[in-house]
Amino acid sequence: MRTGSRAVESPERRGGGPGQAGAVLRSPPAMSTHADEATLWLSDKQRTMEDAIAVLVDENSYTENPEGGRKVGTLLRALFAIEGLEVHVRPSERFADHLVFRSRAQLPNRGAVALVGHLDTVFPPGTFEGFRRDGDLARGPGVLDMKGGLVVIAFALKALAATGGLDAVVPVRVVIVSDEEVGSPEGQGVIAASISGSAAALVFEAGRKGDAIITRRKGTGGMTAVAHGKAAHAGNAHREGANAIWALARFVDGVQRLTDYDRGVTVNVGRVSGGASKNTVPDRAEAQLDLRFCTAVDGEALVASVRAAAEHAASGVPGTRLELHGGIARTPLERSDASAQLLAEYAACARAHGLGGDEAPLIGGGSDASTSSNLGIPSIDGMGPRGTGFHTKEELIEVATLVPKAQALARFLAQRKMG
Repeated sequence: MRTGSRAVESPERRGGGPGQAGAVLRSPPAMSTHADEATLWLSDKQRTMEDAIAVLVDENSYTENPEGGRKVGTLLRALFAIEGLEVHVRPSERFADHLVFRSRAQLPNRGAVALVGHLDTVFPPGTFEGFRRDGDLARGPGVLDMKGGLVVIAFALKALAATGGLDAVVPVRVVIVSDEEVGSPEGQGVIAASISGSAAALVFEAGRKGDAIITRRKGTGGMTAVAHGKAAHAGNAHREGANAIWALARFVDGVQRLTDYDRGVTVNVGRVSGGASKNTVPDRAEAQLDLRFCTAVDGEALVASVRAAAEHAASGVPGTRLELHGGIARTPLERSDASAQLLAEYAACARAHGLGGDEAPLIGGGSDASTSSNLGIPSIDGMGPRGTGFHTKEELIEVATLVPKAQALARFLAQRKMG
């Protein structure tokens, strides 16, 4: 433990013994810091961390399985039962409950560090189940995305609480949502209400190769186009019909042309349906679109262009109209000077524990880092254990990275100054 006392030297060592010349005094050992003690506390916790992940992974928490998600939430409340940490449950009628944990809860968020994650996975019950150790790897649904990251957060906080206490570090705001895999329709509001005004946000999504730290993610959007026409018999009354599929086809061609790889803007029409039979002029057709973009400005411009394409397509097929639903789901995580500084600060802690600390390339998928960034909070992502295969049945983590990831976070929090 830390101590402010100095080592007491014998009179002889100080050169005060009778008849002895004064000896050279040596400096006392450097006083250990909270960061040092916390990381030492973590050094033998790999098996305990692995066991904690196994319990979480063995419980299915597919987003649309709120019963399973609530069971995982109960397990997380036990895992985060840490001295100095308050829990608040944000109930949900559609998903599992969202969880918020706060240290130094009496203080405002100014200067606080937000640690963000989610408890839901993409695997329905019966499709990919259970935790399994495979040599130096651990496999299972959510082991990487992102129950492993939640365990990293919990053990870093346990280490700080067990050594100098959570009151000795910056206030921490932990938010665990239950709907991230479907875009956080409720979670975005929970995050905003819980961390607005914080000084920094770290998101514990899957750790990348070489522990690369994410500073940029594309924004995401989804839109559905519904084309309406007029049904008619294709043989007897073809002239009287208005072909909704034709109008939709014109629309599909128009929006696909909005893709601009140089700007990082893509449109993908991934699903199309419509019509009743080949001898009926179709009166309805539908297309589902995925939108990706690198800046908020480009996202807004893209949605406007999709709407213009819909008007143009319908105007070319008399008697038809297109209606659009949806829009931007997540704003992009955009790199800033503040987030670059945050990356450098965290990377130094990561490297101190044998991890990589380089910046990751642009990531095409969204995360809750986009939400924290949109609140004006410098945000970085990918702090979870290193692994591969998220959203696949090959999902895995490198078990040996669990302790260093928790040590890096504990050191970051212990050394962080109040903003």
